[in-house]
Amino acid sequence: MTKDSSNWIVLKFGGTSVSSHENWQNIVSVIKKRKSEGYSVCIVHSALSGISNLLEDVIARAPQGKATELVEQLKEKHRRLASSLGLSADELLQSDFEELEHIVKGIELIGEASYRVQARLLAMGELMATKLGAAYLEQEIGAATWLDARDLIKTISPKNAAERAQVLSAVSASDYEPSVRKTIDKAGSLVVTQGFIGSDDEGKTVTLGRGGSDVSAAYFAAKIGAEHLEIWTDVPGMFSANPHTVPSARLLNHLSYEEAQEIATNGAKVLHPRSIMPARKHNIPINVRCTQKPELPGTVISSDASDNEALVKAISVRDDIILVSMDSLGMWQQVGFLADAFDVFKEYGLSIDLVSTSQSNVTVSLDPGLNDHFEDVRSQFVKDLNEYCKVKVIEAVSAVSLMGRKIRTILHQLGTSFEVFEEHHVYLVSQAANDLNFTFVVESDQVDRLLRQLHEQLILQSGNQQSFGGTWPKLMGQEQTDEQESDAWWKQKREELLSLMDERDSVYVYDRETLQKYAGFIKGINAVDRSLYAMKANANEELLHAVNELDLGFECVSIGEVEKVIELFPDIDRSEILFTPNFAPKEEYEQGLELGVHVTLDNIYPLKQWSAIFEGKQVFLRIDPGHGHGHHKHVKTGGVHSKFGIPRFEIPEVANLIERYDISVKGLHAHIGSGIKDPHSWKDTAIILHDVAEELGGVDILDLGGGFGIQENETQADLDIREVATYLQQFKDAHPKYKLWVEPGRFLVATSGVLLTKITQLKGKGDVRYVGVETGMNSFIRPALYGARHTIVNLDKIDEQLVQTVNIVGPICESGDKLGIDRRFPESEEGDVVLLANAGAYGYVMSSNYNLRPPAAEVVI
Repeated sequence: MTKDSSNWIVLKFGGTSVSSHENWQNIVSVIKKRKSEGYSVCIVHSALSGISNLLEDVIARAPQGKATELVEQLKEKHRRLASSLGLSADELLQSDFEELEHIVKGIELIGEASYRVQARLLAMGELMATKLGAAYLEQEIGAATWLDARDLIKTISPKNAAERAQVLSAVSASDYEPSVRKTIDKAGSLVVTQGFIGSDDEGKTVTLGRGGSDVSAAYFAAKIGAEHLEIWTDVPGMFSANPHTVPSARLLNHLSYEEAQEIATNGAKVLHPRSIMPARKHNIPINVRCTQKPELPGTVISSDASDNEALVKAISVRDDIILVSMDSLGMWQQVGFLADAFDVFKEYGLSIDLVSTSQSNVTVSLDPGLNDHFEDVRSQFVKDLNEYCKVKVIEAVSAVSLMGRKIRTILHQLGTSFEVFEEHHVYLVSQAANDLNFTFVVESDQVDRLLRQLHEQLILQSGNQQSFGGTWPKLMGQEQTDEQESDAWWKQKREELLSLMDERDSVYVYDRETLQKYAGFIKGINAVDRSLYAMKANANEELLHAVNELDLGFECVSIGEVEKVIELFPDIDRSEILFTPNFAPKEEYEQGLELGVHVTLDNIYPLKQWSAIFEGKQVFLRIDPGHGHGHHKHVKTGGVHSKFGIPRFEIPEVANLIERYDISVKGLHAHIGSGIKDPHSWKDTAIILHDVAEELGGVDILDLGGGFGIQENETQADLDIREVATYLQQFKDAHPKYKLWVEPGRFLVATSGVLLTKITQLKGKGDVRYVGVETGMNSFIRPALYGARHTIVNLDKIDEQLVQTVNIVGPICESGDKLGIDRRFPESEEGDVVLLANAGAYGYVMSSNYNLRPPAAEVVI
């Protein structure tokens, strides 16, 4: 039947949302706003926070006669809320309190609670909470009608469904129902009813399963033909990852029904997976909002959110996965093997989730939500399945799922991101047939780090940031807008930069104020005792003076850098210089020790072959944490495929050598890569170095390296330095004996520098347009070497409309001499000044005279 034209909306409020006076004030303001917009409002809400858990405890303890205290707690929770709302719970809920006691006494008398009795008892939470809610709304707004959801949500009995499922996890049809709409219309323009509960065809109470209030709200929206459904909860919406594990997780601004279904099904707790289908069936938009922050827009789920762009939008984790691996050479070309094997799963009521097959192995995962009886049947199940194959049950694993749209079409773009699995045992890989999901099953103890690394590479560095909103701390007002996000300095100093180009064709320009600002971010990390500037990032003498004035030490990777620092600052305390050579000749180590600087060994070879040099001396040891990280494989400096650091398995041998030659290990050093935006990374490194320090008998200093990421271009996100500070403080509080050092290089100077060059020629080849500039990879090799994407603008015409897509190329005789690919640009002309942002690190220091073309010079302002 076609639904009537409607101005009804359904607002669902979760348990936390309805458990305080402050939240109820927000609910009132939301309702008033919706009514002022012309809507009639149907409120569906949950039991008070914690009440459902208490009721389950009552069910467990009542048969032993031990539930009396719990019943009093239930009453008291409702009395406290009622009192804060200016209501009397004992007047409003007297009959409910009596029914509650009656049901509990019945359980005590019989000594057990049937499914029917459990449903009646569990329903009390929603029934009592909504009576308080309706009374408060009547008091604050006026007419508010309480309706019993059991009269409106009638459930159906699926074929062969067990009694428990029919009573405690019931389902309802999601069709438009004129009778329900008529009842709602008759009740007035503000209705309050319950989530989670309904009744069967005999009129008996049933529940819709935990989290069922979302489902109830969706049923109501479908049955009354609501214009939209709002899910109000204690979070600002759906996120790209669990923000409690990944604080840099981003709000998902909009999702299609299909995307939301995939995210909810694969572990997101914000929205019940069953609530999406009824809304999708009737094309009812869903808006997930935050009761505590009603001004936030939340996540919108609708058919309008569908698009054709391939994109990873979220990463989820499901823990407590159980894998069943079935090996048999006999399955190859054997007709019916899977049917026989899966019949065993069916016989024991085991629901299969993921499936991966090869010629001699089939591995499946068991859905953790539907197989809680596995341990009860495990032994006999394995015995029966062994008749067909060799069975291995694998536990302590988790499923990590990448979710989005058209993932198959962007696998080539995800290739570098998949390198994070290099250090992990992957038990199963599954690509969903709907092309919305790519899942890996890995060891559970590695999941959090893996999740953060994947999120950094696939979400924070995504080229489609318009799909994402703010982070949880930012949305919830737990952080201020970061200075890193303010307008770029080169916009504010545009005229000065243009004047510098009057007599030049290309030049690097460095801004002292920006260097000072970014140094301030690092100095704001209270847990860090010393910061050393990694001078390989930029060795400009004026910048080195600025660094010295900021009271930063120096990290040097060659004896030449060490000598440069001492030449510029002869009075410097040599303990503020850390020399970290890699595969350097013996003479450099000898010179470093003679100069009195800290010398780092990142290989056991010098200890074994040149022991006389280090006997009785004090050194640092560079440790390979066993994993690398960063924006490109060439900047990952940890793991078995990196040449840096002493591997963990050599630590016992190192301990013997330092004892034999009376070598003092002052500190441990590690650096895993560059451009890292996982704020947990440095704490992870500290924990690993602490473990190594314990093996070596203790050290004074843990140098956590650098690699602090920046916002590389307009499509990327920043590293949250405040989160870095929080995590390092946690480590420092747990291990106050260590001094913590860091080595920011690129973070300090990249944003401080720009490369300016002039347009020399314009060219078109079919649909491809080229903007040629005076310098290229001879001055700035990062785009060619790392595939780096820097913000590029026409500084002369920065305010003009972007009307064309161009490739910005240099004059070097190499196909790779491209500074920018597919950039939106204004109409440009010869002589215009082009600016490459964030070019202050690994720019001039990596330049060359290739083609005998001199690189851009340097200027500090």
